[in-house]
Amino acid sequence: MNGLKIINDPFKNKGTAFSLAERKQLGLEGLLPPYIQSIEEQVKQTYAQFENKPTALAKRLFLMQIFNENRVLFYKLFSQHIVEFMPIVYDPTIADTIENYSELFVQPQNAVFLSIDDPTSVESALKNGAGDRQIRLIVVTDAEGILGIGDWGTNGVDIAVGKLMVYTAAAGIDPSQVLPVVLDVGTNNQRLLNDPLYLGNRHSRIKGDRYYKFVDQFVQAAEKLFPNLYLHFEDFGRDNAANLLNKYKDQVTTFNDDIQGTGIIVLAGILGALNISKQKMTDQRYLCFGAGTAGAGITKRIYDEFLQQGLSPQEAKKHFYLVDKQGLLFDDDPTLTPEQKPFARSRSEFSHPTELTNLMAVVREVHPSIMVGTSTQPGTFTEEVVKEMAAHTERPIIFPLSNPTKLAEAKAKDLIEWTAGRALVATGIPAPDVEYNGVVYQIGQANNALVYPGLGLGVIASTARVLNDEMISAAAHSLGGIVDPTQPGAAVLPPVSKLDQFSTTVAQAVAQSAVDQHLNREKITSVAKAIEANKWQPEY
Repeated sequence: MNGLKIINDPFKNKGTAFSLAERKQLGLEGLLPPYIQSIEEQVKQTYAQFENKPTALAKRLFLMQIFNENRVLFYKLFSQHIVEFMPIVYDPTIADTIENYSELFVQPQNAVFLSIDDPTSVESALKNGAGDRQIRLIVVTDAEGILGIGDWGTNGVDIAVGKLMVYTAAAGIDPSQVLPVVLDVGTNNQRLLNDPLYLGNRHSRIKGDRYYKFVDQFVQAAEKLFPNLYLHFEDFGRDNAANLLNKYKDQVTTFNDDIQGTGIIVLAGILGALNISKQKMTDQRYLCFGAGTAGAGITKRIYDEFLQQGLSPQEAKKHFYLVDKQGLLFDDDPTLTPEQKPFARSRSEFSHPTELTNLMAVVREVHPSIMVGTSTQPGTFTEEVVKEMAAHTERPIIFPLSNPTKLAEAKAKDLIEWTAGRALVATGIPAPDVEYNGVVYQIGQANNALVYPGLGLGVIASTARVLNDEMISAAAHSLGGIVDPTQPGAAVLPPVSKLDQFSTTVAQAVAQSAVDQHLNREKITSVAKAIEANKWQPEY
């Protein structure tokens, strides 16, 4: 047995926790200091080292070192400090590591790099990445639309690595059964193309038929090699994301987090807010500010909920307004995307349609009761806009979701103060409690991490053939029902601190929905037992 090989395998390495018998059996004698630590001692020691790191980026790089060396220790540590680690391991600190990925590169972290310039190697690359591991979950990105920071080419692989970390920390997905994948089709980011250290393909993005053929090669190879695969698409550009979801959603068990995940969490937040305000969903007027992939995807999810609550498509569409850089979206605009078109309004509905070219004008005209921001335009939910909205609705629901922090449409504290405590607020990034007039307002974080890990666990545990709208709706309702409406200042979404608990809640709702619809490949007598059987624990 090659002891060095075991120490260098993060799935098998225990570091100083190998027992004396294991050290003899595995050829580790002399390769480790003699004292045998428990995992609790390792966690304590590692956390002390983490605390000494001076910046969020330095802390993340340190944690990545632990991840590279010892998966069990990394996840044991993560599970004990989930609130503190989430913004370090994932958003917003991950944006820094993506922007500097090539400069900071140390090792590939078990990711697979697929190049459009070498399409014949797709299947062999996936085999090499999996090794002898049974892959159940892939997060794949082409990194054209990294939320808030745009096109980052091969650097964007870090978003797939980070997303999978959250799957494991939150829902107990076995880290040996996951695979991060980046599809390098080039980049239009000139800074990367000019960077001598950039590790990706140095040409502009390939588009059209060649692009879609390459993605299809990947999907076909992944399905062939990993028959029980759950395929998660992440941060694809607005021109491709919906096309790919629509192409594959009925063929394979697939999920697009930017389109579906964000929609689920926003719907859950709205359901939680209405739970507090005691208002009806179908009485709301919904304004989306920033109608790209995420904004349009969220709108579609909320619209689908209106249909599920009994409205006809024609009735439901009257409740929705999309605002982008040109103002309110009208149906005679030739630049509309297929996802925007269903919600574009007719100019004949308004007495002065040519004036509806900015957010304030639209808010004044339509009096929204829900306003969701995915614009990445900082500070655009101004005091004037918010007060105008609040003048026409008792409990305005306002979700400035753009991240990182510097791109948020508003600060939670301002929204509470400008509305005299009436606003029901969720943000895209963690926000501190707001104290106003003797009430402490807890601010929900519309973080996809509250939903996608449990969704994935539910799909995997139920052996679902597809992920459909009913399962997605079940996930949103399971989260929205957790809010305590009797508590003054209650958050509209559950806290990230209980991520592991809520992931199980979501998983049970999703798996039950799959079983009820007879979508499960394998017979399942107990959803709860199936979920428990699929949860991995970070123990040696």
